[in-house]
Amino acid sequence: MKDLPLKGLRIVAVEQYGAGPYGSMHLADLGAEVIKIESPPGGDVSRSTGPYFLGEGDSLFFQTFNLNKRSLRLDLKAAEGREVFEKLIATADAVLNNLRGDQPAKLGLDYATLSKINPKIVCAHLSAYGRDNERAAWPGYDYLMQAEAGFMALTGEPDAPPARFGLSMVDFMTGTTMSMALLAGVVGAMRTGIGRDVDVSLFDVALHQLSYPATWYLNNGHRTERLERSAHPSTVPCQVYKTADGWIMVMCMLEKFWQTFITGIGSPEWAGEARFADFAARRQSRLELTPLVDAALSTRTTAQWMEVFAGKIPVAPILDIASALDNPYVERVGMVQTIDHPQGPQRVLCNPVKLDGQRLTGAACPPLNADAHELLEELGYAEADIVRLLGALA
Repeated sequence: MKDLPLKGLRIVAVEQYGAGPYGSMHLADLGAEVIKIESPPGGDVSRSTGPYFLGEGDSLFFQTFNLNKRSLRLDLKAAEGREVFEKLIATADAVLNNLRGDQPAKLGLDYATLSKINPKIVCAHLSAYGRDNERAAWPGYDYLMQAEAGFMALTGEPDAPPARFGLSMVDFMTGTTMSMALLAGVVGAMRTGIGRDVDVSLFDVALHQLSYPATWYLNNGHRTERLERSAHPSTVPCQVYKTADGWIMVMCMLEKFWQTFITGIGSPEWAGEARFADFAARRQSRLELTPLVDAALSTRTTAQWMEVFAGKIPVAPILDIASALDNPYVERVGMVQTIDHPQGPQRVLCNPVKLDGQRLTGAACPPLNADAHELLEELGYAEADIVRLLGALA
């Protein structure tokens, strides 16, 4: 494989838990040197996040978000820790954090402070609500954003309580957005020699993900609401239907898919019925159509219908996590990898990006502070000073 595209890029990451580490792991996977700054005594809190641990100070949760990184324990409020941090900044292209919005300025992680050391530095800030408004000091998490940005009101069945996504997608989208914005800042700094602050927040990203329902409301006052069976608000049929042994997702997003679908289920005569004539008619007849499709699909199993429709119309089985990961297709496309770890081989998901047709590879994040000696040596400290600092930074 060619050199990874971000080889030579040094990023200092003051991060922990989910959103920030998820975003910086994308950068590390693509070849950036990501130096993970971890606070004493125990480092990133996710090292102790259970229930599945990999010895002391490590866990499967932690490794999920921290592949391909280096670890350095620093107390940024202590003189020795700040000294090392500033030497690192002088050699870095970017520094990122996922702290509360009022913390970067207090800890000197913003461009106003760090540009005095390195004018090209890009300072990326991932916070709950941003750094420039009345909520800057508020703590915040993914689930809160799903609640306030309207996600929970759109998730689940209409007659059920509001529900969150099964995964922390706001965290992951915000981390991904942060990594994109950071790289944009670095490209600009390469061109101009001047870095900048880059801000993303969980709330802003969550709100932005409202996408077309937001545009519909802002321009036409339309309030998108939950529909039964995870149905699409404008396209029918596009929802979950019953089969003989479970459920299947059918998405007839084009008229040709509808024609193929009704032929496949043995109801080609529906093409001539006015109530099903086009998207608008089917949208008006959604409640009539659903039990008819259920009855047709309930004559065979999900696997049998997949054989009928796979590759012909957009269709997918409804799988649980185990079935999703054990799906032979996952193995064929190479989305699971095995990484070496002191506790033994660990299976983890691959980065979804391919370079030149090849999957990116992962390496386990090392134990807390494992890279301290080497990094201090790289920064020009003499051995005696390294021994002194290692003791002071412990």
